Amino acid sequence: MARPTRSGGFVGSAGAASRRPFRARHAWTLLAFMLPAIVFVCWFTYFPMLQGARMAFHDWNLWDLTSTPWVGFDNFIAVFQNPAFPTIAWNSVLWVVGSLVPQLVIGFLIALALRKKFRFRGLYQALVFFPWAVSGFLIGMLFRWMFNAEFGVINDLLMKVGMISQPLPWLADPKLAMFAVIVANIWYGVTFFAIMILAALQSVPDDMLEAASLDGAGKARQLFSIIIPYISMTLFLTVLLRVIWIFNFPDVIWAMTRGGPASQTHIITTWMIDYTQQGNYGIASAIGLIVVAFLFVFCAFYLMVMRKVQK
Repeated sequence: MARPTRSGGFVGSAGAASRRPFRARHAWTLLAFMLPAIVFVCWFTYFPMLQGARMAFHDWNLWDLTSTPWVGFDNFIAVFQNPAFPTIAWNSVLWVVGSLVPQLVIGFLIALALRKKFRFRGLYQALVFFPWAVSGFLIGMLFRWMFNAEFGVINDLLMKVGMISQPLPWLADPKLAMFAVIVANIWYGVTFFAIMILAALQSVPDDMLEAASLDGAGKARQLFSIIIPYISMTLFLTVLLRVIWIFNFPDVIWAMTRGGPASQTHIITTWMIDYTQQGNYGIASAIGLIVVAFLFVFCAFYLMVMRKVQK
């Protein structure tokens, strides 16, 4: 059936048929442009992932690649039966929770402060956001020097204000080392929350806050009744992304303690790095799959709870 065109003519079934080859050529052109990116991602992302997953089911030792027999789930069993696994699992939870909560609270307060207009606000924002541009490993090296028992600046400041009478072995004491690496990670990650929350706060209508203020709502009431509900989706997604990031972030710990002393600061990802340095890629790959499985389950549960809360 013919249909009118903008020029006043008519296009029938023959015209529609003539457009199909053009659409096909257009699709093939798009595919041709996308093909290099697809090949790049598959070769450098998905192929190593599949190769790593295959290693988890073999006795894959870097120092003896003449024989890599299939061992099934033996590598996974070895991980769970390792005496250090309970401590490392607890350290991983402590690492995530102990870093995440202070980062969220401090980052939220910084974002609220930077939302207000004041002189040199741009300079303060640049200073606050600067740590995010620095390598995590470099941050770990910096805090390793700061927490040094002999000449570290942390001990020096605490002794000058009278909080301690003698230097503390922060990175040599199992009870203090985990606290030290968490402090370093808090300082490093606050910027992420400040950036994300500040961006979300820009979308909160000022008219809504002014109307609430005229109705007698104080700052606290505005915060918990208007601001937080308004940006709740951003907060939920930011927390989810940060949990995944922190759980897979061994840089600070590896630079400061390498999992020591006596494996007391090992988390699951630094433990995996330790096995790769030993050449045992089979167990290291098994740990990697355990991390992927745990994060997959956590994300599914978290998103399910988030949907229920949002309803």
